[in-house]
Amino acid sequence: MKTTFAFIFLSLVLTCCNFSKSAKKDLVSGLSSTGNKISCDDVYLTVNDVRTTRNSFIYGETFFLNFSDITGFAKENGNVFPGMKLLVINPAGDTMMQTADLMSKYPEGMNFSPLLLTADLTIAAPIKSKSEYTAFVNIWDRKGNGTYQSKFGFKVLENDKFSIESFKTTYDEVYLFSQGNDKVITDNKIKFNDNIYIIIEGLKGFRETGGMVFPGLSIKASDSANNVLIESNDLFTDYSTSGISIADMAERVSAHFNIPGPQFNNPLHCLLTVWDKKGDAKITVKTDMVLE
Repeated sequence: MKTTFAFIFLSLVLTCCNFSKSAKKDLVSGLSSTGNKISCDDVYLTVNDVRTTRNSFIYGETFFLNFSDITGFAKENGNVFPGMKLLVINPAGDTMMQTADLMSKYPEGMNFSPLLLTADLTIAAPIKSKSEYTAFVNIWDRKGNGTYQSKFGFKVLENDKFSIESFKTTYDEVYLFSQGNDKVITDNKIKFNDNIYIIIEGLKGFRETGGMVFPGLSIKASDSANNVLIESNDLFTDYSTSGISIADMAERVSAHFNIPGPQFNNPLHCLLTVWDKKGDAKITVKTDMVLE
């Protein structure tokens, strides 16, 4: 170890076939696919098991690229042997992430019918918010020479449920993390008795002394009836003299809490402040959470 609008979309898929070659493109999401000897009946995106056509995601979200009823693989003893890799690049062409063969767990092949292959991507470092990326899924036949590739351009957004004021500091990401679910919370809905982290990554700008910085960190949270549930004036008092290394500070700064009981009035108003004890740099993070 951070006003929903309803739209009706007409999703148009263009398909053209030329003998063993095929091409598809979703005009809404921009997801495009081409195949040579391998074809796919339906290529689509899902988030939380719900089909979607959007191409922007909040930092911490996970989306799936699904390949439904994919055919054209050579068979051996009734099984097929697909390979699949996922690659993500930034606009400069730099590789942000690349997987090994996602199908390596099936060395004896598979005989599912219809065959559904999926690749998932969680938006996390080194991917950053306020940036655009392109994901490629490459599928091939381990027993033949058929190939299939999908390309998907997407944007990464900051979570607009945070209000952040930064003075003489910079940061990469601010997000909520659920220890119980081991994932980033993007909708600000939390559970009772779960350990919730408010995380700042890439925080810089504090005065350095001998490779160390000297931050303070406070957190306060109250419910809508102004009952103070969490209050700490400085979680970094133990480091007032020794400091924290620049690398550790830049990697991650966090505070965590949990709400143990049901006597609570939604929402939870939370304020986290990190300040420089050797200078005047400071960052404040305000957010509201709903306990369910």
